[in-house]
Amino acid sequence: MGEATSAARVVVLGGGRSGKAAAALLRREGAEVTVLEGDVPFPEGDFGLCVTSPGIPLDHPWQRAARGRGLKVVSELQLGAERWRARGGRMLAVTGSKGKSSVVKIVAEAVGGVACGNYGLPLCDVVNECDERGADGAAGWAVVEVSSFQMETTDLPHNAFGAAALLNLQEDHLDRHGSAEVYHGLKRRLLGMARVKVDGTAGASPAPGGEALLAGSYFDNSVLLRNGLCAVALMRAAGVVDGAIAAAFARFEPLPHRMQTVCGEGGALWIDDSKATSLAALAAGVEMAAARLGRAEPGSKPGVLLVAGGLSKGDDPFSVIPRLRSGVKKVYLIGRCAEQFFHAWRETVPCEVCGTLDRAVEAARRDVVSGEAVLLSPGTASFDQFQNYGARGDAFAALVRAGA
Repeated sequence: MGEATSAARVVVLGGGRSGKAAAALLRREGAEVTVLEGDVPFPEGDFGLCVTSPGIPLDHPWQRAARGRGLKVVSELQLGAERWRARGGRMLAVTGSKGKSSVVKIVAEAVGGVACGNYGLPLCDVVNECDERGADGAAGWAVVEVSSFQMETTDLPHNAFGAAALLNLQEDHLDRHGSAEVYHGLKRRLLGMARVKVDGTAGASPAPGGEALLAGSYFDNSVLLRNGLCAVALMRAAGVVDGAIAAAFARFEPLPHRMQTVCGEGGALWIDDSKATSLAALAAGVEMAAARLGRAEPGSKPGVLLVAGGLSKGDDPFSVIPRLRSGVKKVYLIGRCAEQFFHAWRETVPCEVCGTLDRAVEAARRDVVSGEAVLLSPGTASFDQFQNYGARGDAFAALVRAGA
């Protein structure tokens, strides 16, 4: 039964989706569970285990208190992975800086598995649902998106995952991890927990001969090609034949808020890439938008009008200047970091501080002409003005359609 037994007392840090899923699983096993939320102090008493949600950083008082008492602190991901394996379930894993959810989605569709982890259901809920189905709920493939937050408190054996893919490494979450080196190290740790290691950051192709399988798909472009090849490698590791892999790519529908065309008003494209929550993702969004316009070649006239800004995650705004210079006609800045981005970019590309999304859309509509694209690719978190990146993308789409 792993760390928790019927006599165990367990403390769960965080009452969000991950915490609730872990608590439900542990209670089913007979554990006495205390869930901590808000500003409450760490409780007195003896506990056998501490399970943490990904939103609780290592330096949080709860985690410090747990370790100070000698408690083992594990992620909800680790708890779920241990229980899934105990039920005979198999797992594939995906991590990286950009494109994880899309790879998890296509791999899960190809292997007939469930997408979970940082995308979809918490892994503990996958176990819970399997248990609720009883004898008819045989454990199959779980395709798990793994974040750097989860990796801080995850320690699984070398064969926990049938295969794991590291898609790419960029700068992200520096506000949490302090440096790119720490962030990248957490991502790379995942490969040590898998029998088959797929390293998309290495020079060699992650899936030799796999390019033809992606033809005409969402991944058939310079930005997403290696992510697609990592997906091919994971599918092959799970025993999927190339014909079925090609069919999976052919029918794949991208997730919302990933380079999603909202409309083609007046001969211009309006594109929702609200999921671009890092500056590296912003740069990739600009490159893909330019390619859609046929302006991706060197020397092409920039045709992307970029809406960017929000709550900065600590990455360097100067890092994207080469992409802005080559692809962007003008930037419309919103959110808390608007002034910071303005001062970093104003000498490279025309910038207008709009403050709010509605003003940015209004200004871009005034300036855009046929054959150009207005791209929402913020390069930041959304929490200064929106509940999440999805709400930000939905607001953009509504504003665009209202004025179409």
